[in-house]
Parts: sequence; C-alpha cells; structure tokens
Amino acid sequence: MNRNAWITHAARLHDAQQPFALVTVLRVQAPTSAKVGDKALVTADGQIHGWIGGGCAQPAVVKTVRQALADGHPRTIRVAPSSESAERQLGDVLEFDMACHSGGTLELFIDPVLPAATLTIIGDSPVALALAGLAPGVGFRVRRVASKAGAGDHAGAAAVIDSDDATRACERFGSSAYVVVATQGRRDLEGLKAALALKPSHLWFVASARKAGVLRDSLLAAGEDADSVARIISPAGEPIGARTPEEIALSVLASIVAARRGRAPAHESQPVAATPVPGAHTASATGGPAVTAASPCCGAKDPAATAQAMAPAVPAAASPKRSCRGD
Repeated sequence: MNRNAWITHAARLHDAQQPFALVTVLRVQAPTSAKVGDKALVTADGQIHGWIGGGCAQPAVVKTVRQALADGHPRTIRVAPSSESAERQLGDVLEFDMACHSGGTLELFIDPVLPAATLTIIGDSPVALALAGLAPGVGFRVRRVASKAGAGDHAGAAAVIDSDDATRACERFGSSAYVVVATQGRRDLEGLKAALALKPSHLWFVASARKAGVLRDSLLAAGEDADSVARIISPAGEPIGARTPEEIALSVLASIVAARRGRAPAHESQPVAATPVPGAHTASATGGPAVTAASPCCGAKDPAATAQAMAPAVPAAASPKRSCRGD
C-alpha cells in the first residue's frame, strides 16, 4: 500500500476542477493499522487514495466527506469502538461509535478542497480587462467572452470565446455562478443575453441605473424571463467612489466576493431610474439598442441575486459628469 498515493490523485483532480477532501489521522489509540500523520484523498463517491486505516473508519469518513464537500466546512471526527453503531457531537468533534473487531480509536481531520469559483466576464472594455486581472488573485477561475480583446489580454483566463452569441456561450460554458457584463456601450444587449444564457446565480451589469432600465425593457421585449431580468444587479459594485477602470473593477470584485461569502451588500435593492451622482463609479445614462436576437439556448431562468439600488439623485440644477466608462 502506497501511503502517498493521494498526492498524484490530488494533482489530477485539482487540474480537472473536481472536489475532494484530504483526510489526515490526528490521533490513534491502539490497536489500529493507521498511524498519526497518515493521509488519504477521499472523493464524494467514496474513492479513497492513500491510507487512513482499515474498513471500520471508512463509512464514517465517506459520510463526513460528503457533508464537508456540500458546505465547504472542515470537520474533525472520532471513530471509537462500541457494541452498537451511533454518532453524536462532542464539542467540535463528531464521534462515531462503530461495532468493529479491532477495538482501536481514530481521530481524523477532514479538509474539503473545492474547485475555484468560476467568474465569467463578458465584454472587451477596460473594466472587463481590469477585472479579469484582479479576480484570480482572490481565488476565482476566470472565463471571458471577449470578441475584440487582443491575444495578450487573455492572460490568466482559464477559457475564452471570441463571440457573444448566446447559443455559443451556452454550449461552451454551460453555466456560471457569477457573471459580470462590462460591455460599456458595445453590444450591451447581446452581452446581457449571453449572460442570461449561462443561468448565473449572480449577474452584475456595469452601467448606470437608467441605462440598465432601458436594457431590461429590451430584454423583456425579446422574450427573456422576467424574473431573471429583474435580478440583474446594476449599477454594479460597492459604492467606493471609483473613477478609473481599475477602481471600478475593484468595486465590482468586492461585490462578487461578498456574494461568494453569502453577504449581500446592504445597498442592493430594486433599481429605479435617476441621475447618477457626479464622479460616482456608475456610468452616465444613454438610450438602449434595438431588440434583435431570440432567447438563448439554455433559457434564462435563474435564482440570481436581487437588483442593486442606484446612487442618490443629484439636484435638477446639477450637471453630472460623464463617467470614465464613457457610456
């Protein structure tokens, strides 16, 4: 038995973006065949690569690994001999009583290793490029829909398609939990349709509230699902007073991280049309393009987050500046 067989399998599963748990023996009470420090890679379907002891502990380990992979939280378990099978929580340790002949006790730490969360960025704008550069640094696997970007602009992206066609995006990427549309005036409607085809749980659109409202109407007229369209978050990003493309990308990334951690920003609510604050990171409003394409191949039904509220209105006498995005 190769006690280090888990290393090879871990590299293979990591490259394939497949989840697994690394299980380590913390304490033993003889008699047991496992030793402190022994390790195994365990998958949700019960495959065990490495060594963590004999068959008595394995059912408890596999059961707990499945729970850890489902919620992403590590766990410590203890497998102890007993005349009957049972389990109970003792502080921060989940104890399994197992009717085993060996009579030994094992304590194991189960650490889930999950694939990087996928962020799909649609658009060729400076904000899209800046966001694609920032996101891998906080653990996102970036995919891009960027028809006009240069070859050097794709550095760090795990996958790229050069068309914003909704059918092609659907067929190539399937789905994506987090999607940002940063088209900034270039094929906005097509970019939003491609985004909806990916059925995201969260979808941000980098634009002003007024422009987003016009494009929502266009999407509805094109037959997109009303619930999905209503949940598009725009303006996108945290209100940090961002002006440059890099600052705007940072503000959007902050919202994405908050969503990944289950913390919805307090300022997100149903959007209403109004004039953006001068110098704020929302784009200035323009009219939306005409309706063109049919609904995407994958449909648009999704459990996306609620739409984001726009910034406070300026007094009527004020003349707002154009944003750095120029849309």
